[in-house]
Amino acid sequence: MAEIYKNAVRGHGLADPAPGGAFDTEAVTRLLGQCPAHHATPLVDCEGIARIIGAARVVLKDERTRMGLGSFKALGAAHVIARDAAEVVRDRDVDWSNALNGRSYVAASAGNHGLSLAAGAAVFGARAVIYLADTVPEGFAARLRAKGAEVVRAGANYEESMAAASVAAEEGDLQLLSDGSWPGYTRLPFHVMEGYTQMGLEIAQAYEGTPTHVFLQAGVGGLAAALAESLRAYWGDGPRMIVVEPEAAPALIASMKAGALVTTQGPVSNMGRLDCKTPSMLALGILARDADDFATITEGEAEAAVAALAEQGIRTTPSGAAGVAAALAGVGDIDSRSNVLCIISEGPEDG
Repeated sequence: MAEIYKNAVRGHGLADPAPGGAFDTEAVTRLLGQCPAHHATPLVDCEGIARIIGAARVVLKDERTRMGLGSFKALGAAHVIARDAAEVVRDRDVDWSNALNGRSYVAASAGNHGLSLAAGAAVFGARAVIYLADTVPEGFAARLRAKGAEVVRAGANYEESMAAASVAAEEGDLQLLSDGSWPGYTRLPFHVMEGYTQMGLEIAQAYEGTPTHVFLQAGVGGLAAALAESLRAYWGDGPRMIVVEPEAAPALIASMKAGALVTTQGPVSNMGRLDCKTPSMLALGILARDADDFATITEGEAEAAVAALAEQGIRTTPSGAAGVAAALAGVGDIDSRSNVLCIISEGPEDG
């Protein structure tokens, strides 16, 4: 374990930034109900990991089968695009598959956000342009192209590709659809996070009892914030919410220490989907209020979690295993009475 930071403003959060409003999970569920690819992903009891960490129970929310895209991100950008399509269909007599003809979306991605955008655009007839940093594997670029997206390589890291995507949106007729947020850009990332609250609903409906510990991995923080807020709504103050980041990208923990959003520096992480040096402003506001602890994990700890999960028949990546990695590393003072919830956020890169 690299570091753990106890949230001193838990319950009321930072003065700036502030949370961006209430999520409407019912609206998300209604929209998903019209998608034939949608189904709830499973909760899996993992006795092997529970034995290793000495917990009474470890439950994994397994997002590897989410809507055929292999990641929780299917609920994010695609949800925003589906909202746009629903507005068009409601106002005009057009088919869903052509609802967004002529509309273009652009985003930077370290992985699955781009895949969600590409898939959503393809369903509703829109154009998708995805900016990738040089560190993103070419195999992932090929997956994006297979979904019909245009791929542009720009920058040495996610932050540089994000800057390039923002410039492209300003100079061309493209809608920037980011999972990060900053002053003046909050509406669309709010709805990206809102899509993720479907996971919280599914967890609350299927989980027996209340967990003592919830581990939430974070890149810019959208997933962690959406689940922290939605699970607090269901379970109150009972669970200890622990946000987990790579040691190489401690954007949230550094921002919490500073009391404001900051950009961090660090090497490239093997937790590629979590390797974001600047947090989402909205996510930081929510997590400052709802998270109990912020922790960073090392590259080795993430790889060890991948191996431990593989021994249990669960194949994922260092990003997907990050919450389990923190539990294995001793974060959270877990003992024989602990009921632990972790998120397996994506499947292996080789499918």
